[in-house]
Amino acid sequence: MIQPPAGTRIAVIDDHELIAAGLVATFAELADIHLLASARTVDEFLGLDVHVDLVLLDLRLGDGTRPAENVARLRAAGIEVLAYTSAESPALLREAAKADIIGLVTKSASSAELIQAVRQALQGNVVASSDWAAALDADGEVAAVGLTPRETEVLQLYASGEKADRVASLLGITRDTALNHIQNIRAKYAGASRPASTKVDLYRRAVEDGVLEGPS
Repeated sequence: MIQPPAGTRIAVIDDHELIAAGLVATFAELADIHLLASARTVDEFLGLDVHVDLVLLDLRLGDGTRPAENVARLRAAGIEVLAYTSAESPALLREAAKADIIGLVTKSASSAELIQAVRQALQGNVVASSDWAAALDADGEVAAVGLTPRETEVLQLYASGEKADRVASLLGITRDTALNHIQNIRAKYAGASRPASTKVDLYRRAVEDGVLEGPS
């Protein structure tokens, strides 16, 4: 079997056969997304040794595993995780929202909405659904990190894709000052147990905190 190109490969982990079969059918006709595997648990999926870029992960699996645990194992394997849930459990939503997922889409979403969400995630964009935002808002542990107005400006520009030199130019500060702000921003997020060691992480945090809008 010829391996599809990176940025197009997905898998689904869901222990409901009809839902898994429906997802297989949904993506079967698409040229830009290749669903390579379907599994009932994270253990089963990792045992398949299939190389994918993104996993659609059901938050409530029959083996009793927790979302945070499952997300951590998949992220350790270098795989982005898009939570796929019926959203019936606020606790599971909050747990997933705090984990290192790239976004969340509900099972009530239309096929078009699901495909759009997967395409966004494969491009490295946060899928900032209203359900995810509500879960974060409802969780008192996801506290503000106390960015200064200048740090917020730096985060908005840097997380949206600007380089440090460009951030400095736009704000009328030196490059070293811009880099110091970025370092302080990372430190504040780390101190709030919301690490942001990469630029993608900073984008996620900016979307979570309303500094940037997620993809429409």
